[in-house]
Amino acid sequence: MKIKMYQVDAFAGSLFTGNPACVCLLHEEWLADDLMQKIAMENNVAETAFIINKNNEYHIRWFTPEVEVDLCGHATLASGHVLFNHENFKGELISFQSKSGKLSVRKDDEYLTLNFPEDSLQKMDAQEELSACFDQQPVETFKGKTDYMLVFENEDQIRNIRCDIAKVSAIEARGIIVTARGRDVDFVSRFFAPQSGIAEDPVTGSAHTTLVPYWRNVLGKDNLTATQLSERGGFLKCRYVDGRIEISGKALTYLSGEIEV
Repeated sequence: MKIKMYQVDAFAGSLFTGNPACVCLLHEEWLADDLMQKIAMENNVAETAFIINKNNEYHIRWFTPEVEVDLCGHATLASGHVLFNHENFKGELISFQSKSGKLSVRKDDEYLTLNFPEDSLQKMDAQEELSACFDQQPVETFKGKTDYMLVFENEDQIRNIRCDIAKVSAIEARGIIVTARGRDVDFVSRFFAPQSGIAEDPVTGSAHTTLVPYWRNVLGKDNLTATQLSERGGFLKCRYVDGRIEISGKALTYLSGEIEV
């Protein structure tokens, strides 16, 4: 069986930056879960998205090299890029059904814009097991639906922070977001998720459903700019709209072809 596949750098201003994602175009039915997991493991990028078009409606699922996840921003952005630029999608808005409800990708000139539900945040007292994962101490600690978020005093801490991956692996969560106010953007972040098979994710769209509500309240504005300070790096434009988070970025195709399974 041959499957059409693309690899796309999402939230990237140029190739070899941003977050690479693979996009596999299926027909009207999913492959077996274990086969999709094996394909994601073979691709060995942060996420592989699988798309079906059933009754003229797109459905999307995402797999890391180790697990299926409920929400992934950069692979959804990559999927929209593929449909707009390679699969002759007509129109400016693509909707996907997913495990996190209805999602969309909108074409905004050179940017693509995701529309995701906002995360729910709970402020917590400092947690020793979380603080022990890093060489610097956060000033605030939060718990979202799937991730913890640690807030630090400044951008340099985020840029230079050292993470104990073994200790992060022991935390019962999808991963840990670390964040601080930015110098040239509103806020910066990094995301560590060895539990999902990703020591550090280059750019994490879904984490911004947690970050944006927090920084919106702190900064008192709905339109925010952000940089994820991974080695590859990525720039995002974000907007809070009635309980939804719009996340905008650019994408570039690195590879197109077929896989045989």
